[in-house]
Amino acid sequence: MAYIYGERTQAQLLPSSIEDYIPADDPVRAYDAFVEQIDLDRLGIRLDPDQVGHPEFDPRAMLKLLVYGYSYGIRSSRKLERATHHNLSFIWLTGGLKPDHKTIARFRRDHRDALKNLLKQCAHLCIRLGLIEGNTLFVDGTTIRANASIKNVWNPERCQKTLDEIDQRIESLLKECDHIDQTEHAQPSWVRMDQELQNQARLKSKIQGILQELEQTHQPATNTTDPESGRFRKGGPVEAAYNCQIVVDDKHGLIVQNDVSSDNNDARQLGPQLEGAHEILGKPCQTACADAGYTSPEHLKKMLDQGVDVIVPIVRHSDFRDHFAYDAQTDSYQCPEGHRLTYIGDHKQAQSRMYRISDPSLCIRCPRFGTCTTSTQGRRVERPYSEPIRERLEARYRQKDAQAIARRRKTRVEHPFGHLKHNLGIRSFLLRGLSGVRAEAALAATCFNMTRIIKLMGAKSLLAKLCA
Repeated sequence: MAYIYGERTQAQLLPSSIEDYIPADDPVRAYDAFVEQIDLDRLGIRLDPDQVGHPEFDPRAMLKLLVYGYSYGIRSSRKLERATHHNLSFIWLTGGLKPDHKTIARFRRDHRDALKNLLKQCAHLCIRLGLIEGNTLFVDGTTIRANASIKNVWNPERCQKTLDEIDQRIESLLKECDHIDQTEHAQPSWVRMDQELQNQARLKSKIQGILQELEQTHQPATNTTDPESGRFRKGGPVEAAYNCQIVVDDKHGLIVQNDVSSDNNDARQLGPQLEGAHEILGKPCQTACADAGYTSPEHLKKMLDQGVDVIVPIVRHSDFRDHFAYDAQTDSYQCPEGHRLTYIGDHKQAQSRMYRISDPSLCIRCPRFGTCTTSTQGRRVERPYSEPIRERLEARYRQKDAQAIARRRKTRVEHPFGHLKHNLGIRSFLLRGLSGVRAEAALAATCFNMTRIIKLMGAKSLLAKLCA
């Protein structure tokens, strides 16, 4: 059986222009056309062709490099630099420009505030193309690791413990110095101890500064590498990470809004994320669906007051008081034995109304005494101020159409995170600080949208619409 062999020395007639290397329907042309549509002034990147000094690389070409690289999971500045030398798509996209990795990293770092607005312009483009309707929106979040180690998290207890250890070590070093003869002043042992004393003093000063900052800001802990990151535990060890949020449209599963926070839960995220999506859409959505983590009564009520149909499952922990029936007409509870608990006042700190049985002896004689309550003053039940909202949402979630929307949510909002984390390998951020991670998250969300649009429309059709 014969083999086909390659020949490196074979002379070939290659195209004379970079333009001829890329087919007309190649997806890279759609990315190029998309970035050409972006208004750099609105994005926050100022163009100044008359600036003095050494000329810079074209900001639009640098933006194309980042968007296209992130779309294929190439985020490292060194890998992007290598791609501009060896990958024909990158060579064509940048017009033959070959910025080094430091230039790429500096551009991404210096334009963090501009990059975080990239998704807004992408969403506006999707609206103009008719790919986003904004009638039904799905909200979800995921944890992405920060560019920091959990070992660099300091709290007051750890600071004080380390300061005590440093004081003990300094005292031990000073005692050793006292035993060294002055004739050995220039010996290596004395030089090493002198250097270690200086190191210990610098470390002590640094930790004292951390402790002072914690006392001034009243924070429970801080990460010295990335102070804005949070502490998260998702089924494993505690790690420094961020909470990445997205709002997805129901029509084609495109991302409308995204944001990053250091909150270690989603309870307070529903309102801000939907408001950001409404600002981009230019109108409020009709239906919003999220999982049970988005259960902040304040945010749920705000969306309901705006006329949004909120579909969120309410999780209740099993409790004996669930057997108490509330009567709205008399504003009282009825216990399983048929006794009535009447309103006695509000608990301002717990944000709830309190109800107690009128005759404590009824509880003492009750066969459930000891299980239901052990108080000689009788059983007491608290009703949170937000209970009417929770009951309203529970009733809405049980309806058939709400169940269908909740099932559809899983196929829409989980898809972007699966693509970004599994296919593109975005499981940790490269930049530090909220402004940096928001820029990376917006880049990643924009790249998901572009990949999805090309899949829906085809590169050639999208290119024709963008060029038109």
